[in-house]
Amino acid sequence: MLLVGMLDSPYVRRAAVTGTLLGLDVEHRSVSVFRHMDEFRAINPLIKAPSLVADDGTVISESLLIIQHFEDVAGRSLRPVEGSARTRDLALTGIGIVAADKAVSVEYERKRPEAQRYQPWQERIVAQLHVALDLLDAAAARGELTAGPELLPCDIAAAIAWGFCRFVIPDYAPEERWPALSAQAKACEALDVFKAWPIDRE
Repeated sequence: MLLVGMLDSPYVRRAAVTGTLLGLDVEHRSVSVFRHMDEFRAINPLIKAPSLVADDGTVISESLLIIQHFEDVAGRSLRPVEGSARTRDLALTGIGIVAADKAVSVEYERKRPEAQRYQPWQERIVAQLHVALDLLDAAAARGELTAGPELLPCDIAAAIAWGFCRFVIPDYAPEERWPALSAQAKACEALDVFKAWPIDRE
């Protein structure tokens, strides 16, 4: 399987880490949707990162669906099976994804020319980002987000979202405001599976 996209994308990185934890052999090709549009278009005309080229040549878009395919191939999931633990993991994974989504939106808005920026919208997405980080930090403080020994999807989503915030928009995510989440993410980043897929890798 070939995973296509830059590792500075939280979606690409979350899929890569998950695939590795599931024991899959995932090849990676670092292609930018901005700087390498023609190359990306040749793989997936949607120019969507991440894209996965499955073993039969089928191209799958969207990180959630790519992870679903990884689980199908592996015959297992990292998500808990038991009811309340599974529900909690789904909820926290969703919050981690929202945090990443809003962080990406903040970064894109910052890159707009000043005349094209809409302040109420910027304030809204920053507020949404901060609420998501508040919720993740509280969960980490309660011990619901950890660095293993068995990583859950929520652990991965939270750590990668925080890592992306600190890498791209650190002014919007000071460590002292969310210390429990910061500590959880740092512990995850120290793991071999996270080191294998570093955020700044080209």
